[in-house]
Parts: sequence; structure tokens; C-alpha cells
Amino acid sequence: MSPSELISQAIIARRRAYAPYSHFWVGAALLCQDGSVYLGCNIENSAYGPTVCAERTAIFKAISEGASDFAAIAIVGGGQDVPEESLAPIYPCGVCRQVMSEFCKGDFLIYCGTPQQPLSFTLDEMLPCRFEL
Repeated sequence: MSPSELISQAIIARRRAYAPYSHFWVGAALLCQDGSVYLGCNIENSAYGPTVCAERTAIFKAISEGASDFAAIAIVGGGQDVPEESLAPIYPCGVCRQVMSEFCKGDFLIYCGTPQQPLSFTLDEMLPCRFEL
């Protein structure tokens, strides 16, 4: 699956976001080595602490269904009223980067941007000195 196709899947996931507090909708599409894709969206909570990011939703969903060999993730986000064609690149937060480092290799690809202009980073580039046991 191309980066643009994966980003398009993340845009679909973004439509399912539950973000009544921040009004910032995020979608993620996680690509497994076998070609399967798991979607995730951000899900907020009024207590804020239980809020979960789109990236972690996709990763935890995949793991809970038995997937474990991940190739790439695409992330898109923007204000609730931002048209999909006007989305700007967003990047995973530190918690999501650390979760990725738990389940993904250093060459795992992280796509940000738009289908027309995808940006690509490896996990090693995004989190060069990550905590590992």
C-alpha cells in the first residue's frame, strides 16, 4: 500500500473521532507486514487522562486482534471544521512514539501530511534515543 493510500485510510478513520473537548480530530491507519490495515481515531474523555490518541487506538486494536508485525502508520488530524483537503501534517506525541517503540522496529515508517504530499519518517528518526529494556 502506498503512503498516499494509507493516509487516505487515516482520513477515513479521522471521521470517527470523538473529540468534544479539543475539537481536534485525528485518524490513524496502521499497516501490517501482511497488508492488513487497522484504523484508529482519538477518543477523548472529560477527565482527560483516559483520553487515547488515534495512533495508540490503532496499535492496541491490532495487538488485541493478534497482529504484531507492523510496517507503517499514517496520521492525519486537524480541527473539527477543517476540510479534509486542507489538513496539515501532524506528528505523534511522545507517548505514542514510545508505544510505537514497544511494538515496532526502528525502520517502522510514520507517514504524516496529505495524500498529495506525504511526509515520511522512520521511528528511529522520530525517537532516536528511546527507552528500551
